[in-house]
Amino acid sequence: MKLEVGNFNVKDVIFGSKTQYDNSVLTINKEEALALICEDSHVTEADIVIVKPGDMVRIVPVKDAVEARCRLDDKTVFPGVLGDIHQSGEGTIHAIKGMSVLGVGKHWGGFQDGLIDMGGEGAKYTYFSQTINVCLVLNTDETFEHNEQQKKNKAIRWASMILAEYLGKTVKTKKPDTTEVFSLESVTDSKRNASLPKVVMVLQSQSQMEEAGYNTFVYGWDANKMLPTLIHPNEVLGGAIISGSFMPCSSKWSTFDYQNFPMIKKLYSEHGKSINFLGVILSNLNVALEQKQRSSLFVSQIAKNLGADAAVVAEEGYGNPDADFIICLADLEDAGVKTVGLSNECTGRDGASQPLVTLDIKANAIVSCGNVSEMIELPAMPVVVGELESLARDGLSGGWNNDAILGSSVRADGSIIMENNAMFCGDRVVGWSTKTMAEF
Repeated sequence: MKLEVGNFNVKDVIFGSKTQYDNSVLTINKEEALALICEDSHVTEADIVIVKPGDMVRIVPVKDAVEARCRLDDKTVFPGVLGDIHQSGEGTIHAIKGMSVLGVGKHWGGFQDGLIDMGGEGAKYTYFSQTINVCLVLNTDETFEHNEQQKKNKAIRWASMILAEYLGKTVKTKKPDTTEVFSLESVTDSKRNASLPKVVMVLQSQSQMEEAGYNTFVYGWDANKMLPTLIHPNEVLGGAIISGSFMPCSSKWSTFDYQNFPMIKKLYSEHGKSINFLGVILSNLNVALEQKQRSSLFVSQIAKNLGADAAVVAEEGYGNPDADFIICLADLEDAGVKTVGLSNECTGRDGASQPLVTLDIKANAIVSCGNVSEMIELPAMPVVVGELESLARDGLSGGWNNDAILGSSVRADGSIIMENNAMFCGDRVVGWSTKTMAEF
């Protein structure tokens, strides 16, 4: 399977009379774009706000991020979601780099929503302070979710993908600045270097909700209904997977993350040099212990039957999913597959608690992506896109309405105190963390 991604490096995004891409500048006809979004009758209020790195702007509640892309064959970038199911991960895609489309709530948030600061001290906590962000700020008639911490936010999430494709089509007929080619032979192909260690990537995507619509989608299929399966890495990079709405936000993998998954790209870059990259085992996260054990069994037997020597396991989440993560690491080790884990930690606000809910002596190589409970204090921002009050009022995973000692996450002067939990995709388990390690 061969995927070509033509990259267009955007230098600026502005509003204008015509939606077009010219000389590295994306121009958006705001009225036309909003008319497209408002075709969904569930959208009751809509606006588009452009924010740029260094702007003293706070964005909250952020629900998803999507890269603007189009396929040259006119099929949807998101098969099974915005259009018919077709093979993802082959052919040619054009992508606008250096920007993202953010789905932002006009009012109501939930614990799976997060915060982005574009400038100041808070900008260091999330990758998306580095991108030009086209913020699609929506309110919807999904009123049954207003007082629920767990929200599907389907109208907002789908609108973000629709806008991303609309903008992506501006580069369809243009010549890209650079082109990335992702091509991986069949696992049985004789051209593979048999002397190199054979490595698989295991993705434990969020899929714990029994009710439909909250979880990661794979070709439009709710991942809660899946068993672990082998997929081509190009399918991940090509748009077969979209982010679920359910996950404390610093741990979330956005749709943008799946489209650009740096850890997968790193394994690709080492294929034929230091490793023999076999592909991706897409797993899920479960609630009951029996379900966790069953999924782990499938992962380990797939890896073993592929002849994998090593695996990289990435966990989306923490807490209950830690059990899936550790069981999978241990089972792979028992199967003779040397394993490295990627996860964040929940060590408490003082950093003194056990990092994962459960541990195993076999899980002896884990890369920490940070502590979700780390306390963050930030001054007020002159501009807020969305609604700052949602951080405290609506139970965002790192915010609170009234703490006996700390008061509200949102103070009267607009400054905030919260846990890292509420930073949008702040832990970057997918592989492009803005964090570094300190030695003591």
